[in-house]
Amino acid sequence: MILLSRLSGEVFYLNPNLIETIEETPDTVIKLTNDKKYVVKEKADVVVKRIIEYNRKIFQEKSRWE
Repeated sequence: MILLSRLSGEVFYLNPNLIETIEETPDTVIKLTNDKKYVVKEKADVVVKRIIEYNRKIFQEKSRWE
């Protein structure tokens, strides 16, 4: 899960495997595969970096068990 912030400042965790699109309009809008949308404070490139970090952690853990 990745940590994100709503425009109100409320923080939440989002499952990055459900992300379909990320757009800056100029706010960052994340659309999920279930058609839910989230508007977040983070820029799209920051969200992408967090997704990459999350996936690296997952794959590192997986390789430890193999």
